[in-house]
Amino acid sequence: MTAPTKPSPGGPSDPAASGVPLHAPVIDWFDEHARDLPWRRPEAGAWGVMVSEFMLQQTPVSRVLPVYEQWLARWPRPADLAAEAPGEAVRAWGRLGYPRRALRLHGAAAAITERHGGDVPADHAQLLALPGIGEYTAAAVASFAYGQRHAVLDTNVRRVFARAVTGVQYPPNATTAAERKLARALLPDEDASAARWAAASMELGALVCTAKNESCHRCPIAARCAWRLAGKPAHDGPPRRGQTYAGTDRQVRGRLLAVLREATAPVPQAALDQVWQEPVQRARALDGLVADGLVEPLADGLYRLPLS
Repeated sequence: MTAPTKPSPGGPSDPAASGVPLHAPVIDWFDEHARDLPWRRPEAGAWGVMVSEFMLQQTPVSRVLPVYEQWLARWPRPADLAAEAPGEAVRAWGRLGYPRRALRLHGAAAAITERHGGDVPADHAQLLALPGIGEYTAAAVASFAYGQRHAVLDTNVRRVFARAVTGVQYPPNATTAAERKLARALLPDEDASAARWAAASMELGALVCTAKNESCHRCPIAARCAWRLAGKPAHDGPPRRGQTYAGTDRQVRGRLLAVLREATAPVPQAALDQVWQEPVQRARALDGLVADGLVEPLADGLYRLPLS
């Protein structure tokens, strides 16, 4: 029996040579199946898009939605957030995880207020110059909020491209230059179509071309997918990194922050000592929170969320 083969790079069936065969089916699918998410609505504006992008990093939509809505109700513009202490951003972040994102979003809001009159800039370079904004977030805001042509490479998009174009089950653990080059090659020429393609390919990875139990029967480009045509070869790269939480410093940090978020006054060391029995790990986690600017130590062994 002859083993299945995948399209040769650069050949006539290689979608990297032209993304055109992929654009229409993916965008048409998106038009019909896209979730109605608040940051996709016109009233969200660029600030709503930016807030969502910070919150959605390594966090599922279901957990983000309630926090996002509360956040925008309290801070509908960057200047509203910038006027508050950074500790209030950490408090409002709740249990989304990776709370340094709250500090970075606060820092970005302050910079937007100081440099851009309180309006999220549309220029990609200006977005990239904001504190806490990396290449992905700058491209996402420019694309989703302002309809510009940028390659937006999150985990979902990378997985779709890895399977549909490269013919492998999973992308590398870290984004590579080759992936960025491929993403740029696949972009539609027109800004509006490119922005729609960015959102559509991301949604396809989130809903259909998932990390596990992919639904190829619902995929609009299954007939063109290099990985499927090759017989879905198993991943043969470095082991996939698993997400662990129980017993880690992340869990201890979360418990310490929970006490501080719920407190209305500085918290004594003795109260923090109650959240975790192992003293060395507890001290290490608390020191890390202080070093990250998430907790502010005071005199007499008191701690609070940061005020500046």
